[in-house]
Amino acid sequence: MNLKKNLSLIAFLCISFIANAQQKLNSPDGNLEMTFTLDSQGTPTYELTYKQKEVIKPSKLGLELKKEDANAKTDFEWTDKKDIDKLDIKTNLYNGFEIKDVRTSTNDETWQPVWGEEKEIRNQYNELAVILFQPMNDRSIVVRFRLFNDGLGFRYEFPQQKSLNYFVIKEEHSQFAMAGNHIAYWIPGDYDTQEYDYTISRLSEIRGLMQQAITPNSSQTPFSPTGVQTALMMKTDDGLYINLHEAALIDYSCMHLNLDDKNMIFESWLTPDAKGDKGYMQTPCNSPWRTIIVSDDARNILASRITLNLNEPCKIADAASWIKPVKYIGVWWDMITGKGSWAYTDELTSVKLGVTDYSKTKPNGKHSANTANVKRYIDFAAANGFDAVLVEGWNEGWEDWFGNSKDYVFDFLTAYPDFDVQEIHRYAASKGIKMMMHHETSASVRNYERHLDKAYQFMVDNGYNSVKSGYVGNIIPRGEHHYGQWMNNHYLYAVKKAADYKIMVNAHEATRPTGICRTYPNLIGNESARGTEYESFGGNKVYHTTILPFTRLVGGPMDYTPGIFETHCNQMNPANNSQVRSTIARQLALYVTMYSPLQMAADIPENYERFMDAFQFIKDVALDWDKTIYLEAEPGEYITIARKAKGTDDWYIGCTAGENGHDSQLTFDFLEPGKQYVATVYADAKDTDWKDNPQAYTIKKGILNNKSKLNLHAANGGGYAISIKEVKNKSEVKGLKRL
Repeated sequence: MNLKKNLSLIAFLCISFIANAQQKLNSPDGNLEMTFTLDSQGTPTYELTYKQKEVIKPSKLGLELKKEDANAKTDFEWTDKKDIDKLDIKTNLYNGFEIKDVRTSTNDETWQPVWGEEKEIRNQYNELAVILFQPMNDRSIVVRFRLFNDGLGFRYEFPQQKSLNYFVIKEEHSQFAMAGNHIAYWIPGDYDTQEYDYTISRLSEIRGLMQQAITPNSSQTPFSPTGVQTALMMKTDDGLYINLHEAALIDYSCMHLNLDDKNMIFESWLTPDAKGDKGYMQTPCNSPWRTIIVSDDARNILASRITLNLNEPCKIADAASWIKPVKYIGVWWDMITGKGSWAYTDELTSVKLGVTDYSKTKPNGKHSANTANVKRYIDFAAANGFDAVLVEGWNEGWEDWFGNSKDYVFDFLTAYPDFDVQEIHRYAASKGIKMMMHHETSASVRNYERHLDKAYQFMVDNGYNSVKSGYVGNIIPRGEHHYGQWMNNHYLYAVKKAADYKIMVNAHEATRPTGICRTYPNLIGNESARGTEYESFGGNKVYHTTILPFTRLVGGPMDYTPGIFETHCNQMNPANNSQVRSTIARQLALYVTMYSPLQMAADIPENYERFMDAFQFIKDVALDWDKTIYLEAEPGEYITIARKAKGTDDWYIGCTAGENGHDSQLTFDFLEPGKQYVATVYADAKDTDWKDNPQAYTIKKGILNNKSKLNLHAANGGGYAISIKEVKNKSEVKGLKRL
């Protein structure tokens, strides 16, 4: 009897210890430490340090659920609710917990992406899963933490259980308490667009700068004077770089961050649906991972693969056989600048598909997507070793596509009279060129899903294996937002459906990526940020491309569409006085610094033909990589990256600089000892400046080895690019000197 009492006492004491003890988790290298506790109210709380410096101060976790309707029936037989007196307390999924169990594990594996910045990615972490029980509601949740050498990921898991089955999220209350008034590189929080210029400021200054940071867009819904978007980059006064984002955003609403600027605490802020609800859940299920990347070296933020590692492995069995990186040109920039048009005619103010007879209309004479013009692009692509040609504005309906909340806006099948689909297919195939489809949905998502199978089959039938999709404007169903749960499910539905047809997807205006491309690598690119097109709409800030790799690209590659050589838009359209805020040399560098397996040479052929010596770098640069080394990095100032081309010993280097320019002292110790290389350096000239002399550049060729050193200067808004090719024949170095 005494033995039983003693054992019971021991068991009780063990449970009490688990319930009250701090749970600590260290990164594999020991630099990061996460501490989990329950506070006096039973609220899950965590904190994070890096090399004993505070990264996240004690921060609360949990969710608030939407109150159930007391009058709603519980089943088809209209059974009344039996727990009406508990509806208020059932909304609480944020305190009153006790620790039921704690489980730890480790992981160390290496996996190979279908395409990427390196051939192999190491996935090493220590894990802590805390099983929490809430006695007042008789339900359990799991908070799972994974601590990598470069940061922390955590998520909520909701096991299936009688007392937590279907539920609606009112708010997610995940906190990120900052240890100071950090410098932040931010864009306004918005449910419908990421296409904002970055602002650099202290956290305390966000409120005062928000109004001027919210610039006009085709669809936008800002929500708070201190709301910002992820991935959010910050720098502390004591030398830490911190990045907040999310991974594996699946069947959930996109997370923004809302700042309590008195206490410097960020809290998760989910995108609502048309009713204002922020997530409809059915157990078993889980939230996306919330990620905190941290280092005292900015280069390590760029090198982090946490976002990919927190996603599921590839689910496409034969992915490598048909998912291939793509270098393309497109019928696009002349329309973006206003020289050409997407629309076939100027006579129509209203179009009804299947009724409007375009043969009876007068062509406007500036419709860019015509057969003869597209053949020019095909010829140029074939002559210069490109893979594909994108054509926008090929299909009926562009005359009234925008701003009319039009449901049946495109059918994705019917070409304008001046665009011969079959002839284009034949001509492109004869030149070894693939055509890239364009599906602008005008945000009429219901219409797109109705047509999706036929549209994809049309692509297969006519030789298209990739599509650029767009979601410009306010979403239909009306009231939904671009980044809500419903739309996130649509974007993934389109990607999965595309995989059935062996089609690669490049979605514009979609939710910012969260590493899903690991699971579905046919999601070969996204825009989801302010890209090159805005250089024709007034210009991007000079430092824009020195920030994007720290923010938007943390979740996946961006179809940034670089390569503009004629930076004065009035040379394309006299009425457009925008200027691309970049030098030609930096435009070359972006093919390396703005990682993507999908790279566009965005300018028109005639502009490239004026600078074919510089264009050579675009022709040469690889799309897929064995290895990436981040040589220099400081957000808002400069980024210099070296990448080794897949399956070769050739390297490419790119540097992009902000308003202050940048001086690099490069060493090449990453090259293989004992080998010689021929390097071609494309750099800003001494008097180059993005505004006053953007087209001045120098090209220098010489010999390199792993002991070589090179000093290079990037101008204001400038940069440089270097191709480094292994010498395989001594004749290749004849007449060349060491650089």
